[in-house]
Amino acid sequence: QVQLVESGGGLVQPGGSLRLSCAASGSIFSRNLMGWYRQAPGKERELVASITSGSSTTYADSVKGRFTISRDNTRNTVYLQMNSLKPEDTAVYICNVKIALYGTYTGDYWGQGTQVTVSS
Repeated sequence: QVQLVESGGGLVQPGGSLRLSCAASGSIFSRNLMGWYRQAPGKERELVASITSGSSTTYADSVKGRFTISRDNTRNTVYLQMNSLKPEDTAVYICNVKIALYGTYTGDYWGQGTQVTVSS
């Protein structure tokens, strides 16, 4: 099975920074897409950022220029560096991995989520 363990959430003031980490274990294989979603109470879950095995990245418009996603393939870990945080960034951030074999999607796995609260 695939397991994802997140860390790095917390309370930060507007304009501050946080760095989220997600360590993956299990049969994630080499071809995968890792990313971060977030969900605030009463709102739909949204994709924040994603990164391919080849380190191609995608960002939501709301976080472009402020967040940076990266990965360490040796450690099977994905990071999300969040700068210039705003109150509207407050949400549970959930790590995600999508696995593809022979170009076909085969699995979608989720972490437990880590709370990020931006407040003064």
